[in-house]
Amino acid sequence: FASRVIRGIDPAAATPLWLRERLRRAGLRPRGPAVDVTNYVMLELGQPLHAYDLRRITAPVRVRMAEAGERLRLLDGSEIAIAADTLVIADAVGPVGLAGIMGGEKSGIADDTTDVFIEVAYFAPEAIAGRPRRYGLTSDASQRFERGVDPRLQERALDRATRLLLEIAGGRPGPALMTQVDAALPRRPGVTLRPERVQALLGIQIPRAEIEDILRRLGMQVAGAGDVLGVIPPSHRFDITLEADLIEEIARIHGYERIPALDAAMPQQPQPASEQAVPRERLLLLLADRGYQEAVNYGFVDAGLQRLLFPQSVALPLENPIAADLGEMRVSLWPGLIESLRRNLRRQQERVRLCEIGTRFELTDGTLRESAAIAGLISGPVLPEQWSGECRAADFYDLKGDVEALLLLTGRAGELHVAAAAHPALHPGRSARIMDGDLCTGWLGQLHPEISRKLDLKDGPWLFELDIDLSFRSQVPVFEEISRFPALRRDLAVVVDETVTFEELRLSVNLAAGALLRELYVFDVYRGAGVEPGRKSIALGLILRETSRTLTDAEADAVIAAVVGRVKGDLKAGIRE
Repeated sequence: FASRVIRGIDPAAATPLWLRERLRRAGLRPRGPAVDVTNYVMLELGQPLHAYDLRRITAPVRVRMAEAGERLRLLDGSEIAIAADTLVIADAVGPVGLAGIMGGEKSGIADDTTDVFIEVAYFAPEAIAGRPRRYGLTSDASQRFERGVDPRLQERALDRATRLLLEIAGGRPGPALMTQVDAALPRRPGVTLRPERVQALLGIQIPRAEIEDILRRLGMQVAGAGDVLGVIPPSHRFDITLEADLIEEIARIHGYERIPALDAAMPQQPQPASEQAVPRERLLLLLADRGYQEAVNYGFVDAGLQRLLFPQSVALPLENPIAADLGEMRVSLWPGLIESLRRNLRRQQERVRLCEIGTRFELTDGTLRESAAIAGLISGPVLPEQWSGECRAADFYDLKGDVEALLLLTGRAGELHVAAAAHPALHPGRSARIMDGDLCTGWLGQLHPEISRKLDLKDGPWLFELDIDLSFRSQVPVFEEISRFPALRRDLAVVVDETVTFEELRLSVNLAAGALLRELYVFDVYRGAGVEPGRKSIALGLILRETSRTLTDAEADAVIAAVVGRVKGDLKAGIRE
C-alpha cells in the first residue's frame, strides 16, 4: 500500500489537451487534473490509483474489512450496505471507499480541492472478485484487480502520477509512505526450460546463448547449467506459467519468419474399416428412427443403485469421486439410464425412450475388464398421446422388436435367439437373454418390481443391453438374385405345451423345411375351446420359394409334411385343422 499527500495544487488548472484526448479515446471522460492523472496512469501502467480530497478525510487511513452495519455513498451516487467480507479504505471516522472498486462520494475530489491524498495499492484477485457484481457495480479499477495487477508496480505508479500532477497543477509533494507485507504478496514460481524442448516444439535449433539472451531481454531471471534452465518471469507477466509459454516468447522474439515451413513428416496409416463391424452410429440412428433419444451419462454411478441392480458384480470404487452419488465405475449402462428416466419423470415426461452407447467396467479376479455396450430403456405408452385412439403401454414385445431390429443389421439375426432367463435386476417372468449359440450377448426385460418400488417408479421400465463386440459381428453381404417365380404360402396351426416358446418351434420348423423356407412368422395364438388346458395353438405362416423355378404344390406339401413330422417328434405337438 503506497500513498502520498500533495498540497497546494491549483484548482483552476486545466488538464492538457493531449491527456484529455488520450482519455477520451480510451473511453474515459475528463474530470479535472487530479482524477485525470490517476486515470491516465492506470491506462498507462495497468495499476489503478485513487485520489482523495485531503480535507475530507481524517488520519489515519488504513485498509480493513468492513464492520457490521457500515454504509457508504459512492461516487456514482448510490448508497450501499457493506458486507463483512468486503475490503474498505477507511479513515478514523469510517469507510471512504470500497477497496479496489470505487471511492466514496464524501471524500471525492471537488472543483476547489487544493490538497490531494493519492493512494495506490495491490489487492489480490480473490479479495476483489465477485464483490463489484454483488453491489451492482463495475469500474475500470475492479476489472483490473479481479484479473490481477503487478504487485511490484505501486511505487512506480505513485511517482508517475505525482510527476504528472505537479507538471499540470503544481503543488508540494510529501514523502511516499509504503506499507508492505512480503508474506502476503504472491510469489512467482520458477519455470523450468529445457533447450532441447525448444527444438522439439519449434523444429529449429536455437543456440542456448540466444535463448538466454532473449529471456533476459524480456526481464526474466535465468539461471542453471547443464540441460535445464531455471527461469523466473517478471512480476507483470501473469501469462507465463508453463515451459510452453517460455518457448512461445522465444519464438516471438527470434522471429516467426525465421522458422521454415516444413511438410508434416508423420506417416499416415489409415485403418481399414472392417465389413464385419456394424458402425455404432448406425445403431444409434436406427434407434433414433424408432423414437429413441440418445443419452450420454457419466461412467460413474451411484454405488447403492448399482448394488441394487447387480448385487453379484464387483465394481471399481473411485478414490476421489466428483460427487457423493458418483462413487463407482459402472458395470452396466442401466444405472445411468434409470437415473435419466427418474429425472424425466420428475419433469412430467410420461413417455420416455432412451438409448446409450458406452463402456462398462467390471473387476474380474482383480483385473479390470472394459467392454462396449449399447443399452436402451422405454417407459410409458408406445405412441405419443393422440386423438384417434387409446395409447397402450409399452410391453416386452415392443422392446424385443427394437432389439431384433438392431440384430437385423448384422445379417445374422437367424443365428441369434432369445431365451427366457432370470436376471437379478429384471422381472422374474418378464426377462430374457440374447444367445449366440451357447454365448450370452445381452439381456432384455422389465425392471424388477421390488427395485421399481424402491426407486419410486410406478410402472417398471423395460430395459435391454447388448455387448457390442459380441452382438454386432455382421456377415459380409452376399448377392442373391431376386426370384422371378412366385412364392407359395402354407398356414399351419401347431398345438404345443404352454412352456414351449416360439424360438423352439422356429428352430424345429427351420430344420425340417430347409432352404425352401424363406419366411416364417406367427399370425395368431389361441387358447380356449378345442385346445386342451395347459396347451396353446400357434398359427404359423410359411413362405416357400424356389429361386430357379416355380415350386409345385406337391413339393410344398412335402415340406409341410416334413415340418409336421418334425414338430410332433421334437415338441410333442399336435396339428389343429
